[in-house]
Amino acid sequence: MTFLSILAEGAAPTGGATGGFGMLVPMVLIMVMFYFILIRPQRKQQQKQEEMRKSLGKGDKVVSIGGIHGLVTGMTDRTVSVKVADGLSIKFDRSAIASVEPKGGSRDEPGEEEAPEKDKVEEN
Repeated sequence: MTFLSILAEGAAPTGGATGGFGMLVPMVLIMVMFYFILIRPQRKQQQKQEEMRKSLGKGDKVVSIGGIHGLVTGMTDRTVSVKVADGLSIKFDRSAIASVEPKGGSRDEPGEEEAPEKDKVEEN
């Protein structure tokens, strides 16, 4: 036997033909995993953002995607007027609103639960 005949025998398929079905099952499983890991959570997040933007009302404290904080003073079906300072109002598209601050308080001021505890000195 020559070296080339040994290589030719080693390269020949030894098993029977399985067809494309053997490769189809892993591909389908990968697609299903991508759907549940990436696509489905992204759609839920988009729906949540849309609901938040639809539920905007006057007096809501909002943050734009550019980081501008303000108070909603007026709305149309496509735009939101946000008061950012005394006498200064900016008009945004509704899609530019990133979040609505909770009604109970501001993110800048910690609540009673979030306030840091002072260092306690243990007495012996």
